[in-house]
Amino acid sequence: MTIRLLYVDDEEDIREVAVLALELDPDFEVRACSSGREALAEAPAWAPALILLDVMMPLMDGPATLVKLRELPELASAPVVFITARAQAAERVRLLALGATGVIAKPFDPMTLADTVRTFL
Repeated sequence: MTIRLLYVDDEEDIREVAVLALELDPDFEVRACSSGREALAEAPAWAPALILLDVMMPLMDGPATLVKLRELPELASAPVVFITARAQAAERVRLLALGATGVIAKPFDPMTLADTVRTFL
């Protein structure tokens, strides 16, 4: 069974490492986007089972992107997991209060990222 993931991060190096790490799981099919706007354009047709969303991005940050994703009927209930370097307890609480399913701290371990993501599916 193929599980579609959408990974959104403005940093190209991190995107590449994340996609490679996630694709270590043979069930994952990953599409990457470099901005919130690109994610909003790609996500409806891609229909991901889960969206991994960087918090700090230019123009439209992760929380703003989440708000816009929730306005799209086909993505209103899609699980979103934030990925952030600011993963202190207060920030985790704030992100979860926005409707996120979970928070993954950066830097993440590429060898365990796929297993971590599975816990949110």
